[in-house]
Amino acid sequence: MRFRDLAPALLALAAGGAFAQLAADNPDWRENDAPPPPAFELSRLVPFEVSASSSLAFGVDAGTIRIGGDGVVRYVVVARSKSGGATNTMYEGIRCATGEFKTYARYNEGSGWTPVSAPEWQSMYKAVRPRYALELARQGVCAENAPPPSVQHILRDLRNQNEQKRG
Repeated sequence: MRFRDLAPALLALAAGGAFAQLAADNPDWRENDAPPPPAFELSRLVPFEVSASSSLAFGVDAGTIRIGGDGVVRYVVVARSKSGGATNTMYEGIRCATGEFKTYARYNEGSGWTPVSAPEWQSMYKAVRPRYALELARQGVCAENAPPPSVQHILRDLRNQNEQKRG
């Protein structure tokens, strides 16, 4: 087989097409009800790199990461302005099998968690805003197209990414 015969498949794979195929392979998949947003602690944030040029620093609260029986990895992510000030906190989920993420709730300092009125799965590859969900998936939340076997694996991989960037 020649490269030109493989090119369409390789391009689809690079664009996340493999995830779409996996979704088609399991048409009966159903998401479990998402638990309510967990309490979070800024002191437990595990940083992850999104872009060196980003004005935001990202971290995921290690104490909030859960792998659901439906294969969705749920967590609290915090985006903070590197210049100080603004903080955005979201309760989200990543479905590794399809390359999608969903925001369930946003945290407001004065009023607590506000549920998203109609949360929908969005492609991590087509996200317009900073692709932090995709980077979080790549750096440890997903092992290929499935969640890792445990939260400890996720945390190990995220911390290893941090060590590699510092080293």
